[in-house]
Amino acid sequence: MDINADVDPVDSEDSADELRLYRAKLWAGAERRLWHTSVEGTVGERLRELVDWAEREGHADGPVDMYGNGLVEEVERRVAEELGLPAAVFFPTGTMAQQVALRCWAGRTGNPVVALHPLAHPEVHEGGAFGAVSGLRTVHPTDAPRLPTAEEVRDHPEPFGALMLELPLRDAGFVLPSWEELTEVVEAARERDAVVHFDGARLWESTTAFGRGLPEIAGLADSVYVSLYKSLGGLSGAALAGPEDVMEEARVWRHRYGGLVAQQYPAALSALRGLAVELPLLPSYVRHARVVAEAVREEFAAAGVGWSRVHPEVPHTHQFQVWLPYDPDVLSTAAAEQTEATGTALFRRWFGPGAGGPPGVAVTELTVTRPGLDWTAADVRAAVRDFLSRISA
Repeated sequence: MDINADVDPVDSEDSADELRLYRAKLWAGAERRLWHTSVEGTVGERLRELVDWAEREGHADGPVDMYGNGLVEEVERRVAEELGLPAAVFFPTGTMAQQVALRCWAGRTGNPVVALHPLAHPEVHEGGAFGAVSGLRTVHPTDAPRLPTAEEVRDHPEPFGALMLELPLRDAGFVLPSWEELTEVVEAARERDAVVHFDGARLWESTTAFGRGLPEIAGLADSVYVSLYKSLGGLSGAALAGPEDVMEEARVWRHRYGGLVAQQYPAALSALRGLAVELPLLPSYVRHARVVAEAVREEFAAAGVGWSRVHPEVPHTHQFQVWLPYDPDVLSTAAAEQTEATGTALFRRWFGPGAGGPPGVAVTELTVTRPGLDWTAADVRAAVRDFLSRISA
């Protein structure tokens, strides 16, 4: 199989950008994979897919949006309905949505301090935007690789106006608390007169672990942010949902932050498609991720690879971490070689262990979406065996 004849081999001395493009093309061309991402495929393929769906669902002949009306308003209505909250506002990015949410709450509570986990997205991936742009300050009730407990929230020594909970906490392994733990944490925040905001970039797939519907989960919080592209496969975009008066203020700040974009109908249309097509499938992805995780763990044990970890052992969502005691570049090379030789993409990029991880190990993330539903446990174990055979020390 030669799906990348025009790209240099993975062990060449290409630049980082060339290597990234090589791997992206390799994964996109794989005949078998556990998941696909919204950035795979060509511009033409993505646009044709969107147009085909729009024509089937009667959206193709409708008007485009202008400054947040039309399809954008329809997305806002659908998100509010799915979450069971009074109103929602469409944003171009989740970074903007959450800054606006916490800024609105700070004005109401009179306290600009936000309690959140040090591994939460605003702390790790947004360049200090809360403080640099929105005048907010953050504190951390815990640095353990999990969300804070009710006791940690109650005992935190400094007052805070809002408690922000990332559900699931991605950089800790897509982990969720139990439903009882979550309700206790929310109650502890209320006891401190703090509002509760959910960073729900991946909230859509939390229903299986919690055993609750989206309205019951979202109903615990004062406001909720959800991504429209991560699990739903949209082009981009986010939504912030909560009380009508707060959402009206959020619209004002969205404009001030430069988020009132003239036309967003491709992103809005793709969000509607994700809500219609991908959202109903997420529970099946979560269930099958547990089959995949068990098969990976069993094959590691059978192969005697030494220390390894599938985290969580039973995935809370359709995404989870895998840890192995090798250099990440060695594992990334083995993964690329497996895909190039067999057309099967099991693992992709591997990284260093990050915060709190033991030295000498590498970590990667596995996701299960529609392509992965066809993989049996035997298929997974066979792919793991082949991958391990390609590792060179």
